[in-house]
Amino acid sequence: MSTKIYLSEVMMPSQTNPSGNVHGGELMKMMDSTAYAAARKFCRSNVVTARVDELEFHTPILIGDLVTCTAEVIYVGHTSMEVAVNVEVEVLEAEQGPQHALSAYFTMVALDRNGRPMTVPKLELETEEAKAAFEAARKRHELYHERKKQRQQTMTKSAEKSH
Repeated sequence: MSTKIYLSEVMMPSQTNPSGNVHGGELMKMMDSTAYAAARKFCRSNVVTARVDELEFHTPILIGDLVTCTAEVIYVGHTSMEVAVNVEVEVLEAEQGPQHALSAYFTMVALDRNGRPMTVPKLELETEEAKAAFEAARKRHELYHERKKQRQQTMTKSAEKSH
């Protein structure tokens, strides 16, 4: 089953600052919507965004540019999924093709009808590229949990010292 979703939109003046550059928040919203659709299609349930990692802007996007988001589930845990989102921009007046504009990894959590986390299906890894993306995401997932544990320990120690 394909987990890839595409979403395209021409950028309008209401999405930009006075200089004509598209607001980063507008692009993040579009990316989040695309990640949501890919994750929901994969697990066939509602999902929520838990985390965004490695959001990187590579080139400006202007009024009138065509923006295409591509989102694909690349990793699944027990109740969460990592969705890779890439954004391409195309200046429609130019003959140059689409250029990579930004990318990020969205962690989405599957929810049951009561709003509680639920188990997600296993991800079928059919290519070497999919296996490599899954492994890189697994490492990001483990690193995040290590850092989270360290932050909690630091906060506990700080709270103990203040009492």
